[in-house]
Amino acid sequence: MSVFLLIDVTVTDEATYAQYMARVPPVVERHGGRYVVRSSQVTPETGGWAPQRIVMIEFPSLADLRACFASPEYAPLAPLRARSTRNRSVIIESSA
Repeated sequence: MSVFLLIDVTVTDEATYAQYMARVPPVVERHGGRYVVRSSQVTPETGGWAPQRIVMIEFPSLADLRACFASPEYAPLAPLRARSTRNRSVIIESSA
């Protein structure tokens, strides 16, 4: 079953975030991940949630997701993300 990582991203440094986004997709793909959504065109509906940007990544398994973000390839990218964004994320395990 697929596992999804849903990330609510607030970009605080556009230039550094651009560096991160240029380098992270190949790492995600090497671990079986694929971007389902990457968009700043988000329309709030209910509950007071108003994200600036949404990213959703699908992985074949929870193990693949965890391996991606714990990988040596991702390690130098994590500080770029930390310096350029504030984010919240959840892991969604598909039961369908």
